[in-house]
Formats: sequence, structure tokens, C-alpha cells
Amino acid sequence: MGLSIAPLLIHDEAVPAEARAALKVATSGPVERRAEALESAARVLYRETDLECGEIRELVVLPAGSCA
Repeated sequence: MGLSIAPLLIHDEAVPAEARAALKVATSGPVERRAEALESAARVLYRETDLECGEIRELVVLPAGSCA
């Protein structure tokens, strides 16, 4: 497992507000909801940034998968 920069992205104004909110839930909410919140943040980041899906999933330490 890699190092997640999700806690840092929460404070980055360049990150869409919806994604920051999902990341905040993932890092401060219950463990059982973490994967769901990270998936939500990944979808927002994919939709609203120029980053590739694989890059996004690596940033928030999610396994390979879809961002759609």
C-alpha cells in the first residue's frame, strides 16, 4: 500500500470542493465508509481535472479500476 496524499488534497484550493468534501469524509469518517468516499472523490477528480484515472487512483491509494 502506498502513501495517500488525500489529507493534503483536502486543503488544496485547486481541488474541486466536491472532491475535497469526499476526501474529508474518507479521512475523518468511519473506516467502513472510507473506500466509498475515496471512490467518490476519484470520480469527481476524474470528471473535473485533466488527470488520468490511474494517476488519481494512485493519489488516493485505490487499487486499479474505473473512475467513471
